[in-house]
Amino acid sequence: MTTLEIMKRAKAEAHSAVPDEQKRNDALEQMADALIEHTDEILAANRKDCEASKDSLSSVMMDRLQLSKERIEGMAKGVRDVAKLPDPLGRVLHSRTLPNGLEVQRISVPMGVIAIIYESRPNVTSDAAALALKAGSAVILRSGRNAWESANAIVTAMQEGLVKAGLSKNRIQLVEDRSRESAKELMHGNGFIDLLIPRGGAGLIKATVEEATVPCIETGTGICHVYVDEDADEEMALNIIENAKTSRPSVCNAEEVLLVHRSKLASFLPKLKTRLTNRSQPVELRLDEACAQVIEGTPASEADFDTEFLDYILAVKALDCLEEAIHHINTHGTHHSDAIITASAEHAKQFTDLIDSACVYVNASTRFTDGGEFGLGCEMGISTQKLHARGPMGLEELCTSKYVILGNGQIR
Repeated sequence: MTTLEIMKRAKAEAHSAVPDEQKRNDALEQMADALIEHTDEILAANRKDCEASKDSLSSVMMDRLQLSKERIEGMAKGVRDVAKLPDPLGRVLHSRTLPNGLEVQRISVPMGVIAIIYESRPNVTSDAAALALKAGSAVILRSGRNAWESANAIVTAMQEGLVKAGLSKNRIQLVEDRSRESAKELMHGNGFIDLLIPRGGAGLIKATVEEATVPCIETGTGICHVYVDEDADEEMALNIIENAKTSRPSVCNAEEVLLVHRSKLASFLPKLKTRLTNRSQPVELRLDEACAQVIEGTPASEADFDTEFLDYILAVKALDCLEEAIHHINTHGTHHSDAIITASAEHAKQFTDLIDSACVYVNASTRFTDGGEFGLGCEMGISTQKLHARGPMGLEELCTSKYVILGNGQIR
Protein backbone atom coordinates (compact mmCIF):
# COMPACT_ATOMS: atom_id res chain seq x y z
CA MET A 1 0.00 0.00 0.00
CA THR A 2 1.36 3.43 -0.88
CA THR A 3 1.94 6.11 1.73
CA LEU A 4 -0.71 8.29 0.07
CA GLU A 5 -3.27 5.47 0.35
CA ILE A 6 -2.39 5.07 4.02
CA MET A 7 -2.87 8.80 4.62
CA LYS A 8 -6.24 8.74 2.86
CA ARG A 9 -7.43 5.81 4.97
CA ALA A 10 -6.28 7.53 8.16
CA LYS A 11 -8.09 10.73 7.22
CA ALA A 12 -11.28 8.79 6.53
CA GLU A 13 -11.02 7.27 10.02
CA ALA A 14 -10.45 10.70 11.54
CA HIS A 15 -13.61 11.99 9.84
CA SER A 16 -15.72 9.13 11.19
CA ALA A 17 -17.36 9.14 14.60
CA VAL A 18 -14.88 8.73 17.43
CA PRO A 19 -15.49 5.45 19.33
CA ASP A 20 -16.78 6.08 22.82
CA GLU A 21 -14.48 5.72 25.81
CA GLN A 22 -15.52 2.16 26.60
CA LYS A 23 -14.85 0.98 23.05
CA ARG A 24 -11.46 2.66 23.01
CA ASN A 25 -10.53 1.10 26.34
CA ASP A 26 -11.76 -2.32 25.22
CA ALA A 27 -9.62 -1.98 22.09
CA LEU A 28 -6.57 -1.10 24.16
CA GLU A 29 -7.08 -4.18 26.34
CA GLN A 30 -7.44 -6.34 23.23
CA MET A 31 -4.28 -4.77 21.77
CA ALA A 32 -2.34 -5.56 24.95
CA ASP A 33 -3.63 -9.14 24.90
CA ALA A 34 -2.58 -9.48 21.25
CA LEU A 35 0.95 -8.29 22.01
CA ILE A 36 1.31 -11.04 24.60
CA GLU A 37 -0.34 -13.68 22.40
CA HIS A 38 1.99 -12.84 19.49
CA THR A 39 5.19 -12.58 21.53
CA ASP A 40 6.89 -15.36 19.55
CA GLU A 41 6.13 -13.73 16.20
CA ILE A 42 7.30 -10.32 17.45
CA LEU A 43 10.54 -11.77 18.80
CA ALA A 44 11.17 -13.64 15.55
CA ALA A 45 10.74 -10.41 13.59
CA ASN A 46 12.99 -8.58 16.03
CA ARG A 47 15.72 -11.19 15.57
CA LYS A 48 15.66 -10.42 11.83
CA ASP A 49 16.14 -6.72 12.56
CA CYS A 50 18.94 -7.38 15.04
CA GLU A 51 20.76 -9.74 12.70
CA ALA A 52 20.54 -7.26 9.83
CA SER A 53 21.76 -4.39 12.04
CA LYS A 54 24.53 -6.04 14.08
CA ASP A 55 27.33 -4.60 11.93
CA SER A 56 25.85 -1.11 11.58
CA LEU A 57 24.67 -0.21 15.09
CA SER A 58 26.67 0.31 18.28
CA SER A 59 26.09 -1.92 21.29
CA VAL A 60 24.01 0.71 23.07
CA MET A 61 21.88 1.31 19.97
CA MET A 62 21.43 -2.45 19.60
CA ASP A 63 20.09 -2.43 23.15
CA ARG A 64 17.41 0.03 22.03
CA LEU A 65 16.49 -2.21 19.12
CA GLN A 66 16.46 -5.56 20.87
CA LEU A 67 13.24 -6.93 22.34
CA SER A 68 12.72 -9.64 24.93
CA LYS A 69 9.72 -11.36 26.46
CA GLU A 70 10.02 -8.97 29.41
CA ARG A 71 10.13 -5.89 27.18
CA ILE A 72 7.05 -7.02 25.28
CA GLU A 73 5.28 -7.55 28.60
CA GLY A 74 6.30 -3.99 29.49
CA MET A 75 4.86 -2.73 26.19
CA ALA A 76 1.57 -4.50 26.90
CA LYS A 77 1.50 -3.04 30.43
CA GLY A 78 2.01 0.44 28.97
CA VAL A 79 -1.01 -0.08 26.69
CA ARG A 80 -3.13 -1.24 29.65
CA ASP A 81 -1.96 1.74 31.72
CA VAL A 82 -3.21 4.08 28.99
CA ALA A 83 -6.60 2.33 29.07
CA LYS A 84 -6.87 3.11 32.80
CA LEU A 85 -6.29 6.83 32.34
CA PRO A 86 -9.22 9.28 32.33
CA ASP A 87 -10.78 10.04 28.96
CA PRO A 88 -9.08 13.16 27.56
CA LEU A 89 -11.94 13.89 25.15
CA GLY A 90 -15.05 15.99 25.74
CA ARG A 91 -13.64 17.79 28.75
CA VAL A 92 -14.89 21.34 29.24
CA LEU A 93 -11.62 23.22 29.52
CA HIS A 94 -13.23 26.59 30.03
CA SER A 95 -16.78 27.91 30.15
CA ARG A 96 -18.36 31.29 30.61
CA THR A 97 -21.70 32.96 29.93
CA LEU A 98 -21.58 36.25 28.05
CA PRO A 99 -23.81 39.25 28.92
CA ASN A 100 -26.00 38.39 25.89
CA GLY A 101 -26.70 34.93 27.32
CA LEU A 102 -24.41 32.94 25.00
CA GLU A 103 -22.65 30.11 26.79
CA VAL A 104 -19.12 29.74 25.41
CA GLN A 105 -17.35 26.44 26.09
CA ARG A 106 -13.89 25.28 25.06
CA ILE A 107 -13.88 21.49 24.76
CA SER A 108 -11.07 18.98 24.23
CA VAL A 109 -11.34 17.08 20.93
CA PRO A 110 -9.17 14.66 18.91
CA MET A 111 -6.24 15.98 16.88
CA GLY A 112 -7.36 13.93 13.87
CA VAL A 113 -4.45 12.16 12.14
CA ILE A 114 -1.17 11.93 14.02
CA ALA A 115 1.94 10.72 12.19
CA ILE A 116 5.13 9.76 13.96
CA ILE A 117 8.52 9.19 12.30
CA TYR A 118 10.87 7.30 14.59
CA GLU A 119 14.07 5.31 14.60
CA SER A 120 15.13 1.95 15.99
CA ARG A 121 12.94 1.67 19.11
CA PRO A 122 10.19 -0.91 18.61
CA ASN A 123 8.44 0.01 21.87
CA VAL A 124 7.62 3.43 20.41
CA THR A 125 5.25 1.58 18.05
CA SER A 126 2.94 0.41 20.82
CA ASP A 127 3.26 3.57 22.93
CA ALA A 128 2.31 5.84 20.03
CA ALA A 129 -0.54 3.63 18.88
CA ALA A 130 -2.04 3.36 22.37
CA LEU A 131 -1.90 7.08 23.10
CA ALA A 132 -3.30 8.09 19.71
CA LEU A 133 -6.20 5.65 20.00
CA LYS A 134 -7.10 6.77 23.52
CA ALA A 135 -6.91 10.39 22.33
CA GLY A 136 -9.39 9.58 19.55
CA SER A 137 -7.00 10.02 16.63
CA ALA A 138 -5.87 7.78 13.81
CA VAL A 139 -2.11 7.19 13.79
CA ILE A 140 0.39 6.60 11.00
CA LEU A 141 3.65 5.02 12.13
CA ARG A 142 6.80 5.37 10.06
CA SER A 143 9.47 3.16 11.65
CA GLY A 144 13.17 3.33 10.92
CA ARG A 145 14.47 0.72 8.49
CA ASN A 146 16.44 -1.07 11.22
CA ALA A 147 13.28 -1.80 13.21
CA TRP A 148 10.71 -2.25 10.46
CA GLU A 149 10.19 -6.00 10.82
CA SER A 150 9.62 -5.59 14.57
CA ALA A 151 7.25 -2.65 14.05
CA ASN A 152 5.30 -4.59 11.42
CA ALA A 153 4.81 -7.55 13.77
CA ILE A 154 3.72 -5.23 16.58
CA VAL A 155 1.26 -3.33 14.37
CA THR A 156 -0.16 -6.58 12.95
CA ALA A 157 -0.86 -7.79 16.50
CA MET A 158 -2.42 -4.50 17.57
CA GLN A 159 -4.60 -4.36 14.47
CA GLU A 160 -5.89 -7.79 15.39
CA GLY A 161 -6.84 -6.37 18.78
CA LEU A 162 -8.64 -3.45 17.14
CA VAL A 163 -10.70 -5.75 14.95
CA LYS A 164 -11.61 -7.98 17.91
CA ALA A 165 -12.89 -4.88 19.67
CA GLY A 166 -15.02 -3.96 16.66
CA LEU A 167 -12.85 -1.07 15.42
CA SER A 168 -11.21 -0.55 12.03
CA LYS A 169 -7.59 -1.61 11.72
CA ASN A 170 -7.03 1.61 9.77
CA ARG A 171 -6.90 3.50 13.06
CA ILE A 172 -3.31 2.18 13.39
CA GLN A 173 -1.22 1.90 10.23
CA LEU A 174 2.45 1.33 9.48
CA VAL A 175 4.08 2.91 6.43
CA GLU A 176 5.24 0.09 4.17
CA ASP A 177 7.64 2.13 2.04
CA ARG A 178 10.99 2.12 3.83
CA SER A 179 12.63 4.74 1.62
CA ARG A 180 13.27 8.32 2.66
CA GLU A 181 10.61 9.38 0.19
CA SER A 182 7.87 7.98 2.43
CA ALA A 183 9.06 10.19 5.29
CA LYS A 184 8.95 13.21 2.99
CA GLU A 185 5.41 12.30 1.93
CA LEU A 186 4.33 12.51 5.57
CA MET A 187 6.19 15.79 6.04
CA HIS A 188 4.30 17.22 3.07
CA GLY A 189 0.99 15.52 3.85
CA ASN A 190 -1.05 18.72 3.99
CA GLY A 191 -4.75 17.95 4.09
CA PHE A 192 -4.08 14.52 5.59
CA ILE A 193 -1.70 14.93 8.55
CA ASP A 194 -2.86 17.10 11.45
CA LEU A 195 0.26 16.62 13.59
CA LEU A 196 3.69 15.17 12.80
CA ILE A 197 6.07 14.09 15.55
CA PRO A 198 9.68 13.05 14.83
CA ARG A 199 11.26 10.88 17.51
CA GLY A 200 14.91 9.96 17.23
CA GLY A 201 18.35 11.48 16.88
CA ALA A 202 19.30 15.06 16.15
CA GLY A 203 19.58 14.43 12.41
CA LEU A 204 16.06 13.04 12.07
CA ILE A 205 14.51 15.78 14.18
CA LYS A 206 16.35 18.59 12.38
CA ALA A 207 15.48 17.21 8.94
CA THR A 208 11.81 16.80 9.85
CA VAL A 209 11.37 20.22 11.45
CA GLU A 210 13.09 21.95 8.51
CA GLU A 211 11.33 19.94 5.78
CA ALA A 212 7.79 19.57 7.12
CA THR A 213 4.96 21.72 5.80
CA VAL A 214 2.47 20.12 8.20
CA PRO A 215 2.31 21.07 11.91
CA CYS A 216 5.29 19.49 13.66
CA ILE A 217 6.43 19.13 17.27
CA GLU A 218 10.18 19.09 17.88
CA THR A 219 11.18 16.33 20.29
CA GLY A 220 13.89 15.08 22.37
CA THR A 221 17.55 15.59 21.44
CA GLY A 222 18.92 15.38 24.96
CA ILE A 223 22.17 17.05 25.96
CA CYS A 224 21.22 16.67 29.62
CA HIS A 225 23.30 18.21 32.40
CA VAL A 226 23.89 17.53 36.07
CA TYR A 227 25.44 20.38 38.07
CA VAL A 228 27.15 19.53 41.39
CA ASP A 229 26.86 22.64 43.54
CA GLU A 230 29.42 23.75 46.10
CA ASP A 231 27.43 22.34 49.05
CA ALA A 232 26.13 19.19 47.34
CA ASP A 233 26.01 15.88 49.21
CA GLU A 234 28.74 13.99 47.35
CA GLU A 235 27.34 10.50 47.88
CA MET A 236 23.94 11.64 46.61
CA ALA A 237 25.63 13.25 43.63
CA LEU A 238 27.53 10.05 42.78
CA ASN A 239 24.36 7.96 42.94
CA ILE A 240 22.42 10.39 40.73
CA ILE A 241 25.22 10.78 38.18
CA GLU A 242 25.78 7.03 37.89
CA ASN A 243 22.07 6.46 37.34
CA ALA A 244 21.67 9.35 34.91
CA LYS A 245 24.66 8.27 32.82
CA THR A 246 24.72 4.47 32.96
CA SER A 247 21.22 3.07 33.59
CA ARG A 248 20.48 3.41 29.86
CA PRO A 249 22.89 5.70 28.02
CA SER A 250 21.17 5.35 24.64
CA VAL A 251 18.05 7.33 25.62
CA CYS A 252 17.39 11.06 25.39
CA ASN A 253 17.08 11.62 29.16
CA ALA A 254 20.54 10.21 29.92
CA GLU A 255 23.15 12.63 31.27
CA GLU A 256 25.76 13.78 28.76
CA VAL A 257 27.50 16.64 30.59
CA LEU A 258 28.60 16.96 34.23
CA LEU A 259 29.30 20.42 35.63
CA VAL A 260 31.17 20.61 38.95
CA HIS A 261 31.72 23.61 41.21
CA ARG A 262 35.45 24.31 41.31
CA SER A 263 35.59 23.98 45.11
CA LYS A 264 34.45 20.36 44.75
CA LEU A 265 37.09 19.16 42.29
CA ALA A 266 39.69 17.78 44.71
CA SER A 267 37.24 15.89 46.92
CA PHE A 268 34.65 14.82 44.35
CA LEU A 269 36.41 13.96 41.10
CA PRO A 270 38.49 11.02 42.46
CA LYS A 271 35.28 9.47 43.82
CA LEU A 272 33.58 10.07 40.48
CA LYS A 273 36.39 8.36 38.57
CA THR A 274 36.29 5.33 40.90
CA ARG A 275 32.49 5.05 40.63
CA LEU A 276 32.21 5.41 36.85
CA THR A 277 35.34 3.64 35.61
CA ASN A 278 35.46 0.62 37.94
CA ARG A 279 32.45 -0.98 36.28
CA SER A 280 31.87 -3.84 33.86
CA GLN A 281 31.08 -1.11 31.32
CA PRO A 282 33.32 1.83 32.24
CA VAL A 283 32.42 5.39 31.38
CA GLU A 284 34.92 7.42 29.39
CA LEU A 285 35.43 10.75 31.15
CA ARG A 286 36.19 13.65 28.81
CA LEU A 287 37.73 16.30 31.03
CA ASP A 288 38.29 20.02 30.65
CA GLU A 289 41.68 21.41 31.61
CA ALA A 290 40.84 22.05 35.27
CA CYS A 291 39.38 18.58 35.82
CA ALA A 292 42.30 16.93 34.01
CA GLN A 293 44.65 18.37 36.65
CA VAL A 294 42.84 16.32 39.32
CA ILE A 295 42.12 12.96 37.65
CA GLU A 296 43.14 11.14 34.48
CA GLY A 297 40.82 10.95 31.52
CA THR A 298 40.40 11.93 27.88
CA PRO A 299 41.01 15.62 27.10
CA ALA A 300 37.68 17.22 26.21
CA SER A 301 37.18 19.28 23.08
CA GLU A 302 34.75 22.19 22.89
CA ALA A 303 32.46 20.01 20.76
CA ASP A 304 32.14 17.47 23.59
CA PHE A 305 30.00 19.96 25.51
CA ASP A 306 27.58 20.20 22.56
CA THR A 307 27.26 16.46 21.87
CA GLU A 308 24.55 13.91 22.59
CA PHE A 309 26.81 10.88 22.95
CA LEU A 310 24.14 8.21 23.57
CA ASP A 311 27.01 6.10 24.85
CA TYR A 312 29.19 5.48 27.91
CA ILE A 313 30.86 8.88 27.56
CA LEU A 314 30.56 11.84 29.94
CA ALA A 315 31.93 15.34 29.38
CA VAL A 316 33.08 16.97 32.65
CA LYS A 317 33.64 20.70 33.20
CA ALA A 318 34.63 22.82 36.19
CA LEU A 319 32.73 26.06 36.87
CA ASP A 320 33.16 28.88 39.37
CA CYS A 321 29.57 29.48 40.43
CA LEU A 322 25.89 28.62 40.00
CA GLU A 323 25.35 31.54 37.63
CA GLU A 324 28.03 30.18 35.31
CA ALA A 325 26.37 26.74 35.39
CA ILE A 326 22.99 28.25 34.49
CA HIS A 327 24.53 30.19 31.61
CA HIS A 328 26.35 27.11 30.32
CA ILE A 329 23.22 24.93 30.38
CA ASN A 330 21.01 27.53 28.71
CA THR A 331 23.68 28.10 26.04
CA HIS A 332 24.81 24.54 25.33
CA GLY A 333 21.81 22.44 26.35
CA THR A 334 18.87 21.28 24.27
CA HIS A 335 16.16 22.41 26.74
CA HIS A 336 15.36 18.79 27.63
CA SER A 337 16.27 17.73 31.19
CA ASP A 338 18.79 19.29 33.57
CA ALA A 339 19.53 18.78 37.26
CA ILE A 340 21.20 20.47 40.20
CA ILE A 341 22.59 18.61 43.22
CA THR A 342 22.53 21.05 46.12
CA ALA A 343 21.70 21.45 49.81
CA SER A 344 20.78 25.10 49.28
CA ALA A 345 17.08 25.88 48.89
CA GLU A 346 18.05 29.31 47.54
CA HIS A 347 20.28 27.79 44.85
CA ALA A 348 17.65 25.19 43.99
CA LYS A 349 15.05 27.92 43.42
CA GLN A 350 17.45 30.01 41.36
CA PHE A 351 18.23 26.97 39.20
CA THR A 352 14.58 25.98 38.66
CA ASP A 353 13.59 29.60 37.96
CA LEU A 354 16.32 30.29 35.38
CA ILE A 355 17.00 27.01 33.60
CA ASP A 356 15.05 27.09 30.32
CA SER A 357 14.35 23.37 29.95
CA ALA A 358 11.26 21.20 29.69
CA CYS A 359 12.18 19.32 32.89
CA VAL A 360 14.31 20.79 35.69
CA TYR A 361 15.38 18.57 38.60
CA VAL A 362 16.60 19.24 42.12
CA ASN A 363 18.50 16.34 43.71
CA ALA A 364 17.14 13.70 41.32
CA SER A 365 18.19 11.88 38.16
CA THR A 366 17.29 13.19 34.71
CA ARG A 367 16.25 9.63 33.83
CA PHE A 368 12.81 10.32 35.31
CA THR A 369 11.81 12.38 32.26
CA ASP A 370 9.41 9.80 30.90
CA GLY A 371 5.67 9.65 30.35
CA GLY A 372 5.31 6.45 32.36
CA GLU A 373 7.31 7.83 35.29
CA PHE A 374 5.24 11.04 35.23
CA GLY A 375 1.98 9.06 35.41
CA LEU A 376 0.98 9.61 31.77
CA GLY A 377 0.81 5.87 30.99
CA CYS A 378 3.44 6.19 28.28
CA GLU A 379 4.54 8.98 25.99
CA MET A 380 4.58 10.08 22.36
CA GLY A 381 7.94 11.76 22.90
CA ILE A 382 9.60 14.54 24.88
CA SER A 383 8.82 17.96 23.44
CA THR A 384 11.66 20.46 23.76
CA GLN A 385 9.72 23.33 22.20
CA LYS A 386 7.31 25.70 23.93
CA LEU A 387 4.21 26.00 21.75
CA HIS A 388 1.36 23.52 22.35
CA ALA A 389 3.38 20.91 24.25
CA ARG A 390 6.51 20.81 26.41
CA GLY A 391 8.10 17.82 28.15
CA PRO A 392 6.66 14.28 28.02
CA MET A 393 3.66 14.25 25.67
CA GLY A 394 0.74 12.20 26.93
CA LEU A 395 -2.96 12.24 26.19
CA GLU A 396 -3.56 15.89 26.98
CA GLU A 397 -0.88 17.03 24.53
CA LEU A 398 -2.32 14.82 21.77
CA CYS A 399 -5.68 16.56 21.88
CA THR A 400 -6.72 19.94 20.58
CA SER A 401 -9.80 21.99 21.41
CA LYS A 402 -12.75 23.73 19.83
CA TYR A 403 -15.26 26.29 21.00
CA VAL A 404 -18.90 25.26 21.32
CA ILE A 405 -21.30 28.19 21.69
CA LEU A 406 -24.81 27.54 23.04
CA GLY A 407 -27.41 30.14 22.26
CA ASN A 408 -31.13 30.85 22.30
CA GLY A 409 -31.65 32.87 19.15
CA GLN A 410 -29.00 35.55 19.76
CA ILE A 411 -27.90 37.63 16.76
CA ARG A 412 -25.09 40.17 16.53
